[in-house]
Amino acid sequence: QVQLMESGGGLVQPGGSLRLSCATSVFSLHDYAVAWFRQAPGKEREGVSSISRYDGTTYYADSVKGRFTISRDSAKNTMYLEMSNLKPEDTAVYYCAADRETLFGLEEFQYHFWGQGTQVTVSS
Repeated sequence: QVQLMESGGGLVQPGGSLRLSCATSVFSLHDYAVAWFRQAPGKEREGVSSISRYDGTTYYADSVKGRFTISRDSAKNTMYLEMSNLKPEDTAVYYCAADRETLFGLEEFQYHFWGQGTQVTVSS
């Protein structure tokens, strides 16, 4: 059963922007730690950004700091990843994740609920 659903991926030129969305109707994202991960071809899945369940603090991987912004809209029960100044190395399948017990973090094992992923391709 899919509990998280991503959308917003696509093809964009280097330097461009995209906004990914992740929605659920199963539980309240406000009560969960939430995160975005990505997996490039031939590479392991890596944490990109997260929001703490405890106090809403946001965390970013060094590779995306200053370019990506994570946010959460409790009214819409949706989380977002705003991506700007995209680079070819940002090409990957992007996954959203959530967990009721984790406080914060960017490790896969910390998250029990996952979306199916959305492809982001940065190419001219």
